[in-house]
Amino acid sequence: MNFLTLDLNLLRVLDALLHEGSTVKAGERLGMSQSAVSGALSRLRHALGDPLFVRHGQGLRATDYAASLATPLRVELDRLEELLCGGERFVPHEAELSFKIAGSDFFAEMLMPRLATDLRRKAPGIRVQLVDLVPYSYVETLERYEADLALLPDTQVPDWVEKRALFRSSFVAIAARGNPRIAAAGIKAGEMLPMDLFCDLGHVLFSPEGKTSAMGDAALARVGRQRRVVMTMPVFSGVCRAVSVSDLIALVPRQLAEQLSDQLALSIHPPPMPIDPPLIISAWHRRSSANPAHRFMREEIAQVLSSLNEGGELPLP
Repeated sequence: MNFLTLDLNLLRVLDALLHEGSTVKAGERLGMSQSAVSGALSRLRHALGDPLFVRHGQGLRATDYAASLATPLRVELDRLEELLCGGERFVPHEAELSFKIAGSDFFAEMLMPRLATDLRRKAPGIRVQLVDLVPYSYVETLERYEADLALLPDTQVPDWVEKRALFRSSFVAIAARGNPRIAAAGIKAGEMLPMDLFCDLGHVLFSPEGKTSAMGDAALARVGRQRRVVMTMPVFSGVCRAVSVSDLIALVPRQLAEQLSDQLALSIHPPPMPIDPPLIISAWHRRSSANPAHRFMREEIAQVLSSLNEGGELPLP
């Protein structure tokens, strides 16, 4: 390949094809016709000496060589964009943009109201959208521009994703005030539920995927016990409301329980086994790290959520 004669616009087409897996969608992303994208792909194949993509169903699947180019190509294109556009001035109060956050409905209660207040004062032209976090698919969500930031429990991330520790949150057990079996046992709000009662009561489990075990079950297994999960919910609000009108109980983040306890008439109890407070992080695509608007939003979100932290110092960003 003669790099001096390579049309660098073809690299933008290759990047779009790698992300979209379709000449039609790549064309929509770039403002090009399908035929123009197909022509560009033909020139790329000739220049790089590789098929780059093979037909797979209704879309295209990258060859091993093309797939190996995806991350470094995106990094270099972002670097070029930063070189050419990095000097643009960002003034929060004058900014007009949208920012999409992927996260559970925990953040609808614990982040969005205060963030709305802060942005109304600092950056009224920024529109924020909270969308459902799809577990195990947040990487694809970030990669395909479907979210600008993901909020989730700490996890391993690929090298093109950056993350920042935000807060730790312990879990508590919630029950309806006046739960008959808890009342019959003489347990008051704030008192620990006995292990036998905790395991025997029916549990509602937060699980977007519909799983019937989670962190609480692992903690019980470590002490040789097991609970009865009788219902799962994809949102925390559903978990809390189901508990509030039944004799079921649930494990939920302490901050959320305290936020909703009066509204839903919930009693809060320490669980009878230790559960390590999970570390909640923000994660984003490295291409956005130097973007001043993205950096501004990351800091605003971190500032709001840092007030929720419990359990000591956080790992450095």
